[in-house]
Amino acid sequence: MPTHDAAPTATSAVTPLVDVSTADPVDRDWVARAVRLIQADTNRSADTHLLTVPLPGCPQVDLYLKDESTHPTGSLKHRLARSLILFALCNGQLGPDTTVVEASSGSTAISEAYFARMLGLPFVAVMASSTSAEKIALIQREGGRCRLVDDPSTVYDEAARIARECGGLYVDQFSHAERATDWRGNNNIAESVFAQLELERYPVPEWVVVGAGTGGTSATIGRYVRYRAVSTRICVTDPEGSAFLPGWRGDASYETRPSRIEGIGRPRVEPSFIGTVVDRMLGVPDAASIAAMRCLRERTGLHAGASTGTALYGALRLACELHEAGRPGSIVSLVCDRGERYDTTYGSDAWLERQGIDIGPYAAVLASAWDAGVWLG
Repeated sequence: MPTHDAAPTATSAVTPLVDVSTADPVDRDWVARAVRLIQADTNRSADTHLLTVPLPGCPQVDLYLKDESTHPTGSLKHRLARSLILFALCNGQLGPDTTVVEASSGSTAISEAYFARMLGLPFVAVMASSTSAEKIALIQREGGRCRLVDDPSTVYDEAARIARECGGLYVDQFSHAERATDWRGNNNIAESVFAQLELERYPVPEWVVVGAGTGGTSATIGRYVRYRAVSTRICVTDPEGSAFLPGWRGDASYETRPSRIEGIGRPRVEPSFIGTVVDRMLGVPDAASIAAMRCLRERTGLHAGASTGTALYGALRLACELHEAGRPGSIVSLVCDRGERYDTTYGSDAWLERQGIDIGPYAAVLASAWDAGVWLG
């Protein structure tokens, strides 16, 4: 006779089905609408220009500046903010009533405030009290609120505290920048640069030169060139007083005073700074950064911030090295943000005098590099 499985008896050991659901799930329909809004905004925007910068002293070296100041929020951080907000949305961390909180030196907060307003979310930026008045005004124009602290090293803890108290989300760009951006492609800044260089005489640059604030840009580009198996090297220019250069040299616990060059340089080595994809670092004095910012405007009409000057100073040094070695090639750097954000600081001679900054000696170094291909520094 065939046998059949017996029905469980009262004494049989039956493991009950465990059914656990999220107590307060994020509204998936709202998330879908939010992602679509951000993607539609991106779809309306053209890519940023890759500008040529003629160097009479280095005729076989082509210098390009990727002009990130033309984003809707006026800086490179527009890309990062978009990635961070999408990252939070797709991780289920943002809902229709979430307050968005960020620690920032200003530009990321401007861009995140833009996206928060787009999604109808409150936004709070925690920044040093030394942040330029122009940046504070831009955050407020986007509907954000600013919490200013006297000690810049406390911005992280203060942002986390505010988020806890209001049940919001501390986005934490300094921890998440390197992972929120898809470094393999998806129209990240590295993929865009290489696509724009395809028809140039040196389509694979010798160097890409950037500063580091979170470290996300250098991480994205450094990973991308390895993924593409090209020979391009990454140089990070670090402003006076920043912890990144000492950390890259081996002192990962190094902490110092905050940089005076807003947007780059940090008092600690941030988690998103991936030193293993950086081929070279150059320390740049603050006076040199500001001199380069002003030199760029005088020579090309491009009105950029001092973080652009920091990278440009390093790029010109590398151009002179290539020229002196008789080695042709191209170098790419960035216009990080708009110079009018700093008209009352880096653009002001009175501010420079109060800070004790003399840009004269560095202006001579820049003129020699630009006109003769000779580095005097």
